[in-house]
Amino acid sequence: MNLYQSRSRFHRRTAADALDPSTNVLVSRLDRLADLGEERAGENRQEAHLKRNPHGQLPALELDNGSYLSEITAICEYLEDKHPKPPLIGSTPEEKAECRMWTRRVDLNICEHLANGYRFGEGNDFFKSRILTAPEASPGLKAIAQNRLSWLDGQMVDGREYLCGKRFTLADILLYCFVTFFAKVGQPIEATNKNIGAWIERVGGRPSMKA
Repeated sequence: MNLYQSRSRFHRRTAADALDPSTNVLVSRLDRLADLGEERAGENRQEAHLKRNPHGQLPALELDNGSYLSEITAICEYLEDKHPKPPLIGSTPEEKAECRMWTRRVDLNICEHLANGYRFGEGNDFFKSRILTAPEASPGLKAIAQNRLSWLDGQMVDGREYLCGKRFTLADILLYCFVTFFAKVGQPIEATNKNIGAWIERVGGRPSMKA
């Protein structure tokens, strides 16, 4: 299998539970990584990569049969099905469903709004030639993301270690990568979200996240 990825955004980690950014989940179990090149250079929008992923997005996983997978959660779930130990989604139907529930919640309610708030705002000059942008929507999208983060902070008042209780999962990895990145480019976590602040420290303190 080959994972086509951007050199500027992704790198390989060797720890078993190392997933950072989120699409590097289980990447140490891949046969080979293939650097596509700098995303800013637009190589992912060229014909060669568009044959792998018509959306022109990264990453894209080439399977042994020559077909391709894209989208973060699809790639991560495929890799966990192929190499289930240690589990980052779950070992039982109940664990898998819980992880998928939280992954869906943070992806749709927080990560998408953080990303588009940036694409349509600070990143608009870069993205406007690549995708349809709506600069007027940026402030509202950022506000929605912060509102949903405040909701999540309230859910974590029960003292849970991670989104799925004691289990460190794909949901944690996805959210951590998004909130820590976008905090650096204009969308910091509100100081009142103390439970999320403590969660960020726990996740960031894991040896695999420092590798």
